[in-house]
Amino acid sequence: MERPAAAPYDPAEPGRAETRLTITSPERMRELGRRLAKLLRAGDLVMLSGELGAGKTTLTRGLGEGLGVRGAVTSPTFVIARVHPSLGDGPPLVHVDAYRLGGGLDEMEDLDLDVSLPDSVIVVEWGEGKVEELSEDRLRIVIHRAVGDTTDEVRHLTLTGLGERWADAGLETLTA
Repeated sequence: MERPAAAPYDPAEPGRAETRLTITSPERMRELGRRLAKLLRAGDLVMLSGELGAGKTTLTRGLGEGLGVRGAVTSPTFVIARVHPSLGDGPPLVHVDAYRLGGGLDEMEDLDLDVSLPDSVIVVEWGEGKVEELSEDRLRIVIHRAVGDTTDEVRHLTLTGLGERWADAGLETLTA
């Protein structure tokens, strides 16, 4: 991983911490997921945004490995959500793909994410504008990649922790 710019928690902007990373391969994206998993705990909501093929599911696969959950983490596009129970004493991973869901939280009520959140780590791909009401404390990860006819593996990520939970969660340690 290349050395990114990091913006630690800023008391002038309460409840917000931001870190920027550059990832150069799918293997490094999974590695980032494994490292990020060490910062996560039950009750965390992670929102992933980025173009198709940006690496959202690859990052989530690494999160699953780092959390030590059961089952292969694959895209839940057609099933909407998958629950991966913990193989140890950690929280389960709930992996949601909200791409095909048009509305906000109302349309997602059948998934019972609000019930799962206190005991799980919930990762929602394409969740912007749909799941923010679940928690004031959430981690938003935006993945940028080159678009068009390219084989470029470089991804630029912006991780923004919102709410007091993320004020001193250690996002800046991911840049080391």
